Amino acid sequence: MEEFAIAAIVLLLIVVLVLAALLYRQSDRTFSLRNALEESESRRREISNFLTRFSAGIKGEEGFFGAMNAAAIHIGEQTDSESVAIYIMDGSELRGVSVYGTYPLVHTANKLVFTRRRHLLETLRRETIAPGEGFLGGIIISRLAEQIPCGARDERFKSYPEFSNLGGVMAVPMLRDGALVGVICAVGNRQHPGRPFSANQFERLKLLAPQVLMVHNLVMAYGEISRRDRIDQELELARVLQQSLLPKSNPTWGDFSIHAYSRSAKEVNGDFYDFIKIDDDRMLVVIADACGKGIPACMLTAMTRSVARSLIDNFTTLHDFLCKLSDKLNRDTDADRFITLGCCLLDKKNMLLEFARAGHTDLVTFVHNHIRIMSPRGAALGILPARLVKFDTICIAIEPGTTVMMYSDGFTEAIDAEGIEFGQDRLVTAFEEACSSKNTLEDVVKVISRTIIEYEESQSDDQTLVLIRRD
Repeated sequence: MEEFAIAAIVLLLIVVLVLAALLYRQSDRTFSLRNALEESESRRREISNFLTRFSAGIKGEEGFFGAMNAAAIHIGEQTDSESVAIYIMDGSELRGVSVYGTYPLVHTANKLVFTRRRHLLETLRRETIAPGEGFLGGIIISRLAEQIPCGARDERFKSYPEFSNLGGVMAVPMLRDGALVGVICAVGNRQHPGRPFSANQFERLKLLAPQVLMVHNLVMAYGEISRRDRIDQELELARVLQQSLLPKSNPTWGDFSIHAYSRSAKEVNGDFYDFIKIDDDRMLVVIADACGKGIPACMLTAMTRSVARSLIDNFTTLHDFLCKLSDKLNRDTDADRFITLGCCLLDKKNMLLEFARAGHTDLVTFVHNHIRIMSPRGAALGILPARLVKFDTICIAIEPGTTVMMYSDGFTEAIDAEGIEFGQDRLVTAFEEACSSKNTLEDVVKVISRTIIEYEESQSDDQTLVLIRRD
């Protein structure tokens, strides 16, 4: 009997331990899943920022080198490295193409080289590294990532004049289908000066290498195809980038329903729209139209969206938001580049709509079978410095059944076979008739777009429409 009791206790203990292990594992899985989701969102934001920076780099005068320099800066910031260089295979040798920080792995005793990034970059680009030559030449042969705790204690760096001052070094090869495309090398731990790079920093560099390889592949593709194909490639890149930045669905915000429509005149769109949550009660609905067409306009819309979203964390008023956005674009874009923008601030708690615009089209409302057009003052973004900009705002209470229309001038400037513009009056009439028939927002969009398509001989400008309705 006693033996039976002991066996029962042992069995009970085993059951308890198994249940505890299962509960721990389940808890651990939940924790891991949450971490994975957070990491995935962080990675998405990182890649979005990287693509925005890469796009800005490639559209500059330096082209390929501008894109690679943007990549080097991004890597330096993301890995907390004091300096970074990106090397690309030139025949059987490595040649530097971009640099970030005071990169010490160059063969020069001229201290002035390190005081100017341009001089350092020119020196780096002139040098080549043969297979088996020093640390980086060894990676050409091994094709393996390597982390060095202290470069000053590694004989492979002895040929560099700054050998005695080297700290941590890490390098990762970029491989495509087994072939070595290049090497990314980081020197100096900015996070902990004088100490080796951590395992996390090393892993971070490994994760960033495929992004740089993607940039290299995209840019090099331009030189391998015909001019026409190169243009198509650029347009496709811009189109994919632009589509990834647009909202994936039309939101419902309390009693407000929102529906957006955009139709490009070319492969890429100079218009964009966005829905930006400010807090639990307020959402900013944005529509914008960049000057020009094609890649430059697409890049300007991407920059505007990125800056607008970065300002939301410190949002105070609609006027202040537009002033800051305009000032940022004025400082960071060329004088002949600007963008028009209209925005509605929706307050679902108090059922209010505040509207302001920067050189954009009017706001049109339909309520109780009556049309109202709002035209607050405000210059296009990016034209004037901060001290000269001012934006009027209009705030209205939104009654049930009210429909609001924001649109780009691609609708009003549509031209028929005789060269006559569609105009705002025709657009407002189409909007009024569609709303009077108690159509859904989707149906209102269909009515307006069909009217435009039937009117114009051919589409010459991007057309974007955003409708807001209080149910």
